Amino acid sequence: MNTYTKEQLINKLISIKDMGWIRNARLGNAGGIGNTLEDLLGIKENNLPIPNATEWELKCQRLNSSSLTTLFHMEPSPRALKFVPQVLLLKYGWSHQEAGKKYH
Repeated sequence: MNTYTKEQLINKLISIKDMGWIRNARLGNAGGIGNTLEDLLGIKENNLPIPNATEWELKCQRLNSSSLTTLFHMEPSPRALKFVPQVLLLKYGWSHQEAGKKYH
């Protein structure tokens, strides 16, 4: 995994910008833009709650997107599969009209 100083990261981002249009390296992936940038920077994809470029968390967004930007997202690991419905939902969940219709 590459690590960058602030100046190195800025220079690398400028060189990527100078490449012009870059096709999404991960078609069909909603996060493909960010993955493509990480690929170009030599940053290994991870879901850790730490910045992905040494001290900085890189964020990408499609032009005209109305989606919100999340700096860090925490979710239960697969090992916690039983913990969510058996503990979290019972303690913090609530009934709603769409229960069981949209989400599985």
